[in-house]
Amino acid sequence: MIWYAFVPSWQIFLLPVFIAIAFVTSFGVGLWITALNVKYRDFRYIIPFVVQFGLYVSPVGYSSSIIPAEWRLLYSLNPMVGVIDGFRWCLLGGESTIYWPGFWLSLVTAGFFLWLGIRKFRKTEKSFADLI
Repeated sequence: MIWYAFVPSWQIFLLPVFIAIAFVTSFGVGLWITALNVKYRDFRYIIPFVVQFGLYVSPVGYSSSIIPAEWRLLYSLNPMVGVIDGFRWCLLGGESTIYWPGFWLSLVTAGFFLWLGIRKFRKTEKSFADLI
């Protein structure tokens, strides 16, 4: 940043918030997948496909602004859409914008996955010793 004389904007201070949302999402999904992996042994073969599919449905290599307006809210059911848009907004400043209704929907979806992951893990945890 010093070499290129780049000074970040004030949004950089909100980057830890988006990192925390990414952590909550990955933790919830990870707990859910762990419970499914213990209960159903063949589930481990599905995980690479799901990860690859997640890469294509998340706006990693493209901006989510190319999604048509009528599909944008539905697209935001992917919790990583709000996180990645937030990363871009924090790092690029005003050049990238956040679709706020989609961000709030992504946040709710992240909370749902955390709840689902904890619930499924706690339910399956009692039988881990029997299944492993």
